[in-house]
Amino acid sequence: MTLEIHDMAGHLIRRLNQISTSVFQERMKQRGLDLTQVQFAAMNAIQSHPGIDQAGLAGMIAYDKATIGGVVDRLGTKGLVARRTNARDRRARAVTLTPRGANLLAEVTPAVRALQAEILVGLDAAEQAQFLALAEKAARGGNLLSRAPLVLRGRGGEGGAENEA
Repeated sequence: MTLEIHDMAGHLIRRLNQISTSVFQERMKQRGLDLTQVQFAAMNAIQSHPGIDQAGLAGMIAYDKATIGGVVDRLGTKGLVARRTNARDRRARAVTLTPRGANLLAEVTPAVRALQAEILVGLDAAEQAQFLALAEKAARGGNLLSRAPLVLRGRGGEGGAENEA
């Protein structure tokens, strides 16, 4: 039985998110790791931008500023990140990976890359590339409609924001 929602972008995107989350959680569980997709994304961004502040981190991974602190807290509790007061803005906290966090990120990144094809298992390689190009285009086009838009910034939140609209 087919419902009208089965052909709607919102429903299909929600289903793909469910699939993505399920595959990611299962692969991390198989490795004996307690790591979420958002935590992985945060660690990836922190590695690329050591000393980034939490607001910059939220923008870089398109995550809500109000809840990114909890993500960083959990990573800190696991010993994967460290926070220190930002030298330029004492209200802000600069976030860096700990050696343990850097090692874990290096260990799991190949597995995360490998599971991407599993998320899109019904598509061949050319279709996966086409899907990713279209998904990126749609996400960029609707970026400013999000409650947590993607904002690309320089190191530590410096420089101009690049809203992808």
